[in-house]
Amino acid sequence: MLNIVVCVSGGGTNLQAVIDAIEAGKIADTRIARVISNNRNAYALERAKGKQIDTLCVSPREFETREQFHEALLRAVDEAKPDLIVLAGFLVVIPQEMICRYRNRIINIHPSLIPSFCGTGYYGLKVHEAALARGVKVTGATVHFVDEGTDTGPILLQKAVEVHADDTPKTLQQRVMEQAEWLILPQAIDMIAKGEVKIGEEV
Repeated sequence: MLNIVVCVSGGGTNLQAVIDAIEAGKIADTRIARVISNNRNAYALERAKGKQIDTLCVSPREFETREQFHEALLRAVDEAKPDLIVLAGFLVVIPQEMICRYRNRIINIHPSLIPSFCGTGYYGLKVHEAALARGVKVTGATVHFVDEGTDTGPILLQKAVEVHADDTPKTLQQRVMEQAEWLILPQAIDMIAKGEVKIGEEV
């Protein structure tokens, strides 16, 4: 059984996609041990509570220093004893110690085809605004392992999505979620659960 911790900051649509895929049997032998958010008002926490999944909010606002926040976040993760950590719209830079402790056991979903429109400052609607400003015809989403860089770890899966001439950042964001993110994040977890991708090896 693959024990996963899902870290979220907002609405939790990718979390919902994972929950639905587990319930539908599209992700093998996997359970969500805990959902952690840095935002007490994240709707993702309500989604998890509705499924009786353990939830915890660890907000940087509740600590005097970043170090204290990092310690609390790491403690919250460690308590759940995860085999895999899934960053599903987690808008916080995770501590170096977590990356070291869970080397090649952390994956992230990013709403572009890395290496395009990724790195520091590219998150949420900003990614889609940049894609439209550049005039690209194709965008998409990427699931990658997390390393010390921002969106620089080994790529696990990518899926392309067509950009329409009349797209706004919001319509493009929705299409990328529906046609890419909600498909490849569960698929990546399933591949890891089935041992098709060995955690810790190059992909």
